[in-house]
Amino acid sequence: MLYKSSVFTPPGGFTFGIEGPACDWEGNLYAVNYGEQHTIGKVTPSGECSVFLKLPGISIGNGIRFNSRGEMLIADYTGHNIWKADMQTRELSVLAHEDRMNQPNDICITSEDVVFASDPLWKELSGQLWRVSPDGSVDLMEDHMGTTNGIEVSPDEKTLYVNESRQRRIWAYDLVDGRELENKRLFYEFEDFQMDGMRCDAEGNLYVTRYDKGTVVILSPDGKPVSEIYLSGKKCSNIAFGGPDGKTCYVTLADTGNIDRFFTEIPGRSFVMFKRRVLNK
Repeated sequence: MLYKSSVFTPPGGFTFGIEGPACDWEGNLYAVNYGEQHTIGKVTPSGECSVFLKLPGISIGNGIRFNSRGEMLIADYTGHNIWKADMQTRELSVLAHEDRMNQPNDICITSEDVVFASDPLWKELSGQLWRVSPDGSVDLMEDHMGTTNGIEVSPDEKTLYVNESRQRRIWAYDLVDGRELENKRLFYEFEDFQMDGMRCDAEGNLYVTRYDKGTVVILSPDGKPVSEIYLSGKKCSNIAFGGPDGKTCYVTLADTGNIDRFFTEIPGRSFVMFKRRVLNK
């Protein structure tokens, strides 16, 4: 049934730090902190879970994205890194490190492998916004924001969305030449509850996880609520599109330590981008 959520992985399999879901080109789903902190968990299309790799030292992952070469990028909120993982060898390397980051949280990526990272400072209810270029160079795009969290690029790559969880606001920026940000404006503001992760479908609708409410709200490209999906837990931390046709939404739940899923009519932006890459190889 479309837009009806159900439990996908067993409750308790992931820790309270479950975050950052993303699907690879084969449809496998990855999320952080499976079994214990510091890990990246792998979930097959049939729901089988295992540890894919473990981050070194103090590093703990958050947001996950895949670049144009199929490499996994992982935001490390304790080590101030963006890690890069080879999916065949599982070898890790540091794409970018920035001591000025508070705790890199969620990330999004363009078709040209430009990464934007949210960077909240929860105790001060503030945050920053960073850009990471394919060569690993890091640029501060904005500071003195609210608690920056969910972040996403529109399908036409002309808009960047960034939310501030505690302030319940979603901001939109014009994305110029795939790198620069202009014309910041308020896209949507909720009256209650927090937000966490966000992802776009291929038609530009924005799917927003409502942390503590336990729902996903779908906003149209012009900022109008379209639908709201209720989940099995309350603390939904992030969302990703996957499945054989890109029309399966996976949602990570911190309070139950598992992943829910629901089906949509429209594939995800990242799925369509991956499909183009595979066809053009």
